[in-house]
Amino acid sequence: MERIDEILNIKLFSYQDHTLTVFEVVSVVLLFVATKVLLWLIKKALEREARVHHLDKGNSFALFQIIKYFLWVVSIIFMLEIIGIKISVLLAGSAALLVGIGLGLQQTFNDILSGVILLFEKSVKVGDILDIDGEVVVIQEIGLRTSVAKTRMDIVILIPNSTITTSKVINWSNQSRKTTFKIHVGVAYGSNVALVMDLMKQAARNHKEVVDDGTVDVRLSNFGNSSLDFTLLFASVNIFEIERIKSDIRISIEKLFNENKVSIPFPQLDLHVKSDITK
Repeated sequence: MERIDEILNIKLFSYQDHTLTVFEVVSVVLLFVATKVLLWLIKKALEREARVHHLDKGNSFALFQIIKYFLWVVSIIFMLEIIGIKISVLLAGSAALLVGIGLGLQQTFNDILSGVILLFEKSVKVGDILDIDGEVVVIQEIGLRTSVAKTRMDIVILIPNSTITTSKVINWSNQSRKTTFKIHVGVAYGSNVALVMDLMKQAARNHKEVVDDGTVDVRLSNFGNSSLDFTLLFASVNIFEIERIKSDIRISIEKLFNENKVSIPFPQLDLHVKSDITK
């Protein structure tokens, strides 16, 4: 026992009136490991509760992130106290430095504050589909400074949290389970309007990912320069892959139009040449 005490009291580092002993290093390591283990247990408990009570995945993730950041802050404070560094003295002695760092890292602090807001407010959760400045992404992880998202091209991108909180963002996941979308189609003047509307409805209803509950509709939206313009309205729950669904429906529309002799015009320009009769 005395031998263990001697080992733990071995001085590894000395500076002025402070010394760093083996005991302090071991204590810091044990505290670090204990924090990691505690976080692992909390994560498993939250995952179990989410499965049993069917909790929202995004809410569980947000709660774990808040707990994780809080525990690490407390743990780091205790680690510094163990090795003899007083937080109050450290902050007071580096006040001027912190001001300079704060000015230089203003945007970073803004991102961190935005991350805290996202986690507490829960307006955006893991699994949500967002439209940010025209880019549709699905959120995979919300970090303290940045969020990880995946685009429709399966490209993983990092989004600063301040972009989500300050930009105009559409959260498609906050809509009802199904969302209505539009496809615009123009046909030649003289086409059978009733037939065109029926064919467009048929193309939408034939797609397996379109919700066929009576909401599929077609409207004559405008008399264009060279076409009758129609708008197809349909609903789907597969928001993230809606562009693929729209493409499938357009292909089906084009096929049905060809089979029924309905033509899609191209823009035309009539040029009238007037000769000079004075010559």
